[in-house]
Amino acid sequence: MIENIRIEENLCALIIRKGFSGENIEFFTNPEDSLQLGYMRREKGYKIQPHVHKKFVRSIEYTNEVLLIKSGIVKVNFYDDEQKFRVSCILYDGDTILLMACGHGFEMIEESEILEVKQGPYAGEEDKFKFSE
Repeated sequence: MIENIRIEENLCALIIRKGFSGENIEFFTNPEDSLQLGYMRREKGYKIQPHVHKKFVRSIEYTNEVLLIKSGIVKVNFYDDEQKFRVSCILYDGDTILLMACGHGFEMIEESEILEVKQGPYAGEEDKFKFSE
């Protein structure tokens, strides 16, 4: 239920399918990755101690994105460093994808609702290089 999308040595994306279920806590990313994605399963009554995250300066080189498909069907196309199409995958409602590297584009196969989480602050057009298929 966890899928890796790779182009050569690059891990482009992690897909967590709707049906994924695990035990306790599990992180799918490495500690050094700039965006952490994990899963928690806790029994009724389990408590997480109240806490606040300390101010900590981090250096982010690339924007990572997490997309949660609330509804619909989305095709994701992946491209190599030369902007050449390499592989695609289909996401369905309830699927989550972490985009980590590689070029990517989207096609809505059905009307879709998507939640997106990414690092900020938003850099506008300085954040992306758009290219043709």
